Amino acid sequence: MAMSTEGVVILVNRMALVVICGQPCSGKSTAAACLSEALRQTEPEPSVRTIDETLFHLSRNQSYASMTEEKNLRGVLRSEVDRSLSKDSIVIVDSLNSIKGYRYELWCLARAAGIRYCVVHCDVDEQSCRTWNIERREREEPSYDDNIFEDLVRRFERPDSKNRWDSPLFELWPAKEGIDKSSTAMVDAVTYLTKKVDSKTRDVKILQPTIATQSARGSEANSLYEMDRATQEITNAIVEAQSRALGGPINGVSLGPGIPTIDISRSVSLPELRRLRRTFIKLAGQTSLSGPPPPSDADSAKRMFVDYLNRELGSG
Repeated sequence: MAMSTEGVVILVNRMALVVICGQPCSGKSTAAACLSEALRQTEPEPSVRTIDETLFHLSRNQSYASMTEEKNLRGVLRSEVDRSLSKDSIVIVDSLNSIKGYRYELWCLARAAGIRYCVVHCDVDEQSCRTWNIERREREEPSYDDNIFEDLVRRFERPDSKNRWDSPLFELWPAKEGIDKSSTAMVDAVTYLTKKVDSKTRDVKILQPTIATQSARGSEANSLYEMDRATQEITNAIVEAQSRALGGPINGVSLGPGIPTIDISRSVSLPELRRLRRTFIKLAGQTSLSGPPPPSDADSAKRMFVDYLNRELGSG
């Protein structure tokens, strides 16, 4: 939103995307919490939302057990970020965000939304991260298995402020200086994210959407609408079929030409169906550079959802 005062356009939109990145066990979650608290102490107080693995009840080892699991995690986080950017809030992505191609995807979401963007890097040496991981394990706090930790350390791609998707870059050194709201990097990040800007401001950049990104967001919105409607129809059909079967297994239930039959070997409660539906939408809704786009029509969405349910609930 913008308003004009004596010929100067004042931008009051404070939406922003903050990407936290760093090696495993480098203090990223502490930095995200510190930044969130610091932002909430500014006036007027912005709405701040943090998106991380715990939001989806995913453990660190589960999320990075394989390349497939890791890719699914990135897709789920990305979709949640995309949905959250439609709200008037500052979104903080608290995850490894270690792959530069993925940070580029998040930057593209910010550009498509026409908001501010920045990266906060927790710069910690590998040995300190390794020590902190062991200490967390000894305290029975969330930690990484050694083989997963070493793999993540090896594949980490440091942010570079010369890259537009890593700029502006605010760097913290938790092992040397700790993490504090009064640190230079934290103060600079809060200032950047909350500063009121106008058409003459040069030190704060509001990303501008292109025609291509606007078209892509419109296309994705249509796809998500079709997927939401189609999966709800499937859920209703299963509930109705189970009602007719008096809670028994339902096999060979047809939903129309070209749609696989539903073959579920046990009774499924409505809350479980809803949970599976939400999970499917989060997974299928990802539009990563390395993955397929979401289904663009209702029949495709129905086929994908029925296949998913048959795998999750079928007799094999």
